[in-house]
Amino acid sequence: MTALLVESLAYAYPDGHQALFGVDLRVEEGERVAVLGPNGAGKTTLVLHLNGVLTAGAGRIEVAGLPVAKANLKEIRRRVGVVFQDPDDQLFMPTVRDDVAFGPANFGLRGADLDARVKQALDAVGMAEHADRSPMHLSGGQRRRVALATVLACEPEILVLDEPSANLEPVARRELAEVLLGLDRTMLMVTHDLPYALQVCPRSVLIDGGVIVADGPTRDLLADTALLAAHRLELPFGFRLD
Repeated sequence: MTALLVESLAYAYPDGHQALFGVDLRVEEGERVAVLGPNGAGKTTLVLHLNGVLTAGAGRIEVAGLPVAKANLKEIRRRVGVVFQDPDDQLFMPTVRDDVAFGPANFGLRGADLDARVKQALDAVGMAEHADRSPMHLSGGQRRRVALATVLACEPEILVLDEPSANLEPVARRELAEVLLGLDRTMLMVTHDLPYALQVCPRSVLIDGGVIVADGPTRDLLADTALLAAHRLELPFGFRLD
């Protein structure tokens, strides 16, 4: 099944800046796809269309066959879970448990079913033992995993991650990667961290100038030094693909 279909997506911001010029993207169920590109390439603009935060100027988007349209927004936002780069954008309740329960409660889950959903989400990210702690007292890596749990608790079909490895120490990066690789979800990961893209996502798309300029196996794209240089991307010094 096609989890995500984007066809001829174009968008201009109110100030007239054209951010997307006709993006075409198909992601099959269960795929993990990295979205790469320099600053200002259109990556975030694309992501904000996937759950209806932005409305396309032209083109169309479907999530598991359901059009992303105003009439479908509640269901689309259940199906597409976005984990933002800054956990502060998602963690605002007194305890970890409360934060993780907030989303599914808004979708109508109550009582024992809600408790079970929260436990399942926290178990999935290895944070069950911290359920009664304040998110503000957790490390950066732990808060990133709790933010992920808040989205998983809504049981999305597509998980969208915005720079998940940003500002994490090496151990926290590894722990988060292990969590992501253990999830049975279609995944779209926006990242500047090319080694992380290679570690987590077998496929990558490269966006620049509001269009997709490359789409293929992550290792192949990262091995193309001319392609990376043309779009202001580069691997860390000393990093080897072999």
